[in-house]
Amino acid sequence: MQNERRLAVLRAIVEDYVATEEPVGSKALVERHGLGVSPATVRNDMAALEEEGYIAQPHTSAGRVPTDKGYRLFVDRLTTVKPMSTAEKRAISSFMEGAVDLDDVVQRSVRLLSQLTRHVAVVQYPTLSRSTVRHVELVALAPTRLLVVLILSTGRVEQRVVELSVAIDDEMLVRLRGSVNAAAGGEVIADAAIRLREAAERASDLPDASTTAAVVNTLLEAMSDHRSDQRVAVGGTRNLARFGDSFDTAVRPLLEALEEHVVLLKLMGEATAGGLVTVRIGAEGPYEELSRTSVVTTGYGPSDDALASLGIVGPTRMDYPGTMAAVRAVARYLSRILDEA
Repeated sequence: MQNERRLAVLRAIVEDYVATEEPVGSKALVERHGLGVSPATVRNDMAALEEEGYIAQPHTSAGRVPTDKGYRLFVDRLTTVKPMSTAEKRAISSFMEGAVDLDDVVQRSVRLLSQLTRHVAVVQYPTLSRSTVRHVELVALAPTRLLVVLILSTGRVEQRVVELSVAIDDEMLVRLRGSVNAAAGGEVIADAAIRLREAAERASDLPDASTTAAVVNTLLEAMSDHRSDQRVAVGGTRNLARFGDSFDTAVRPLLEALEEHVVLLKLMGEATAGGLVTVRIGAEGPYEELSRTSVVTTGYGPSDDALASLGIVGPTRMDYPGTMAAVRAVARYLSRILDEA
């Protein structure tokens, strides 16, 4: 009972400090939260929480503020992630509708996430190596020229023009389209490349061998283009103004990190599947200079496959339940769009 009461006191301190950015005193806790005990009992609980490192007293005769350890316990003991309201869900849905391609989807997602959380939002582009081939389309532009279109499960579309050594007729085009789709369709990139090479070898003695080889080589080139694997979209940097007086110690290192995509990818961590939201608080992150920030992330992708990460970076003093809910909701909508693409 005593531990549960102290947890309730800690929860109240976190909520009040996040809302006011002012150290929290025992009298205010009793008045605001109806803890059902006297201020003296709350003071004893606060003393115990301070001794255990969950809260700290920044100034003499001041109230208490949560420590990273206190935030960690608060997050770990959340029974549920705060659900999004119907209005919020409707706003997310309408904002995401109408995206025309993967770039548009990612850019809309990062803007939406930064607006919902009022933190810096980061969305990693889907990792090519985890993608599967959804479809290959071949379009004849001229008798000796083909447009090869590679469509991946991530929504990414690669287009290449192939110059052929011999003319291709409609019958050959249909046969070739069927052959490459039978080989690569539904396969992850690595396996699709193997199957396409095998298909080209089987066709090596056929009249259209050179055409098949040209198309397969073009597809292999498109599949080996990993430029998007290190791409991230960032939004909401203006929200850093909310750090107030802590610019030099918190914001400046974060601004520098936002310029380095490799740093951001490490900060985001590995994509997690199944809707799991990961929270790294303060010094739990990979960079000491960002120890005054927290990172809330999750994975996204079609059919519960985590192809990439998205999340937010902000001060340790944040609305964790609301932020976790927003990160999870945007990831679900983004996953649904990719699933329907």
